[in-house]
Amino acid sequence: MKIDTHQHFWNLNEVAYAWLVPAYGAIYATFTPQQLDPMRRAAGIDQTVLVQSADSYEDTASMLVHADYNDWIGAVIGWVNLLDPAETEARISQYAKHPKFRGIRHLIHTEADADWVVQDAVIESLKVLAAHNMIFEVVAVYPNHLKHISTLAARVPNLTLVIDHLAKPPIANKEMGGWAEQLKAAADASPTVYAKVSGLNTAAAPGWTADDLKPYIDYAIDCFGADRLMFGSDWPVCILNGDYASVWDGTVKALHGRAQTEIDAILGGTAMRVYRLSA
Repeated sequence: MKIDTHQHFWNLNEVAYAWLVPAYGAIYATFTPQQLDPMRRAAGIDQTVLVQSADSYEDTASMLVHADYNDWIGAVIGWVNLLDPAETEARISQYAKHPKFRGIRHLIHTEADADWVVQDAVIESLKVLAAHNMIFEVVAVYPNHLKHISTLAARVPNLTLVIDHLAKPPIANKEMGGWAEQLKAAADASPTVYAKVSGLNTAAAPGWTADDLKPYIDYAIDCFGADRLMFGSDWPVCILNGDYASVWDGTVKALHGRAQTEIDAILGGTAMRVYRLSA
């Protein structure tokens, strides 16, 4: 099974996306399952994980409807108001009834407070997630947020944490530096911390190749092991510096030479286990 663990849909006529403005160019448009379906089929992707694009219940409702009508959407990562633990409990109890709802994320990189995710109210809400066996995906935009992974793992030790986009390594500058140190610390924080090999092409310079991605993917494997890493396309954001096919092909090429067990884990096996997907 091949799984794309990070893709989005949005309809500008139905849901408000505060961050999505005309300056984003190609992605300032509506993106639907009908557009993604032929591309994921061409890449041999069996299932996807549909991830929130707005801190709103409207976005979550839209995603769950898409999941109802598209069998290949295997899981949904939505949103709840983490500043209110009681509301989190009520909403998670409701969403948990949906067979494809698997957890939430919050666009913490848009918050003025770089420490937003470790405030007491949010921690209490994350404990609610853990109690319901739900995932929290961390939009860890280096260097502001990756350092909080160890804090979250310590304060909510039974919570499954998934770091999006390997926390955006400085690929364009061909550097490792502080990112490498913080990623290693995050990986060492707990075996319940996972990461997505996703969003790397938009961290790379234009004209990127698999060779540009490979050192960062190799380093992530050294830190986490393949059984804690998962492929994601980050479609449609990926079209800002490539396309669906190039992200898939680039990742596969960057993994060339690895043991087949590692490749199978990153391209699907880990995701099957973490998101509780059925074959």
